[in-house]
Amino acid sequence: MAEIPKTVNLPSSEDIYLFHEGTNYRSYTMLGAHIAVEEGQAGVRFTVWAPHAAYVGLAGDHNGWDGTLDSDSLYKIPDSGFWSRFFPGIEPGTFYKYRIHGADGTSFLKADPYAFKAEVRPATASVVANLDGYQWGDAAWRRKSKAPYNAPMNIYEMHFGTWRQKDNGELYTYREMSSLLIPYLTEMSYTHVEFMPLAEHPYDLSWGYQGTGYFAATSRFGEPQDLMYLIDQLHQAGIGVILDWVPAHFAKDAHGLRMFDGSPLYEYADPMLAEKPGWGTLSFDFSKPEIISFLISNALFWFEMYHIDGMRVDAVTSMLRLDFEKQHHQYTKNKHGGLENLEAIAFIQQLNTAIFRYYPKALMMAEESSAWPGVTSPVHEGGLGFNYKWNMGWMNDTLGYIEHDFGARPYHHNLLTFPIVYAYAENYTLPLSHDEVVHGKKSLLNKMPGSYEQKFAGLRALLGYQISHPGKKLLFMGGEFGQFIEWKDQDQLDWLLLDYEAHRRMLAYTAALNKLYLTEKALWELDHDMEGYQWIDADDSGQSVASYIRRGKRPVDTLLIIINFQPVERRNYRIGVPRPGTYEEIFSSETREYGGSGLHNEPVKSEKKEWHNQLNSLELTLPPLGFLVLKKSGRKTIK
Repeated sequence: MAEIPKTVNLPSSEDIYLFHEGTNYRSYTMLGAHIAVEEGQAGVRFTVWAPHAAYVGLAGDHNGWDGTLDSDSLYKIPDSGFWSRFFPGIEPGTFYKYRIHGADGTSFLKADPYAFKAEVRPATASVVANLDGYQWGDAAWRRKSKAPYNAPMNIYEMHFGTWRQKDNGELYTYREMSSLLIPYLTEMSYTHVEFMPLAEHPYDLSWGYQGTGYFAATSRFGEPQDLMYLIDQLHQAGIGVILDWVPAHFAKDAHGLRMFDGSPLYEYADPMLAEKPGWGTLSFDFSKPEIISFLISNALFWFEMYHIDGMRVDAVTSMLRLDFEKQHHQYTKNKHGGLENLEAIAFIQQLNTAIFRYYPKALMMAEESSAWPGVTSPVHEGGLGFNYKWNMGWMNDTLGYIEHDFGARPYHHNLLTFPIVYAYAENYTLPLSHDEVVHGKKSLLNKMPGSYEQKFAGLRALLGYQISHPGKKLLFMGGEFGQFIEWKDQDQLDWLLLDYEAHRRMLAYTAALNKLYLTEKALWELDHDMEGYQWIDADDSGQSVASYIRRGKRPVDTLLIIINFQPVERRNYRIGVPRPGTYEEIFSSETREYGGSGLHNEPVKSEKKEWHNQLNSLELTLPPLGFLVLKKSGRKTIK
């Protein structure tokens, strides 16, 4: 084997040691392709971890994608599993792969796991890229960012490639999208945008959840600096950015991580642990410290290089449970005889500890669909260490309720009332996400029973219920204007629907509702404190009415919420109120400009008449399928 030339740019022995220990959290600074000047020559240093390879060479256009000559070979750093070499004359934009010979003599090409850029699909080469040099303008945003617990958080979830497309069907670049997306989010009063996975992935219809290039922002939408520009502009407009991140599994595509050096390297060697049969993917091997270094480095990379504000961590349950979506013959139990993946649990705890060490105000949101305890509890208390969890129970119960015909709703009223029982068990985000509007599940609008008009009224009531329930908010794109058919994961949203009055009014309603949310502290200030919520009446199942109180830190911010889930007007509907006085209807889903009937309650003075365990009460008219917000007098009505 050739002797390694003396150089200052080889990975240090300390960095290699930390990588093998599972604590090198910036491993992307030594692995991958790095533009450098060595011994006075400009070029690129390539470094790759392939401990079981018999040979690693650089393949590209310059050598006909062969990579087997001495001049192509990388040097093996002894006792490290690392291969590295500086190649003079190579410039940014060069396509490359690694030519690897496995221990059994097989030869194959692999993309670089640490590449900062990838070739536009369906091509699969890595691309030499320089991420340095972008001049960020979001310093003020980063300085003023704060922990989200007592602040509003209303997230717009979107799939980048199908939000909007050009007239000829081409995709907008990250940079082009900024001029379309940012004014829209601002007008709609969203606080954050969540992008479905933007790491490189070969198959459009995986939506980004089956990745191959974890450090490469997908080239479908342009250059890495274009994504930096978009995030920078979002921050300057006051909008936070959350990235969907997938550490649970990866794609099996030949150029990717599978059998990377001719043996299971990134995946478990045991198929019982490695295989995700329902998805056709492979689990990362959480028992390997090097995989921990890879994944935590990747998470921190997106925070450091792209300035993201948080992550929605996908498929957490599939990591935690050895039997997730598997038959009895497809899994084995852990060393204690349990079904928990102890190594994945330790990884998640180490991940969140690292993220909050470097980014204390980050959002780390778990998509966790079981009743796993302590998802948002601190690691030092035995929790997983996330600071938010998607409330899948609320989502399933709520959508289960609203999909029932009106006549059946009284018999399923518990689906509305039960979620508050566990609303404070974790720090929750209430998702109405992409998963609920695909694969025959229907769009939110089309889940609603009743006539055309009743469907819109029902959607207004649903969004009002979400915005007024304890927890942060998330809505998938299209729901805000009543996309009528479910999400088409290849075509853009049906923006043409805004040519129709009902959809324009639905969009206006969502914008007004989001503005109400930002304005009224009671809707978010005590989201994680039981003092912030009180039932007025949880038991009116016969009339399908839910009424409750939301409180802020000041009594003057208290709101009364009443929702009528039946298409029937209810006159002289009496509710108990916490304090005597005159109450004003500050928001109604039945305002005409939102597509409603225009039915409105004038300010009403309470009576000293006990009702709902309160000393005072008042009578209202509830519009059909109406969402009402009342406040003790002194506040102007929000239109």
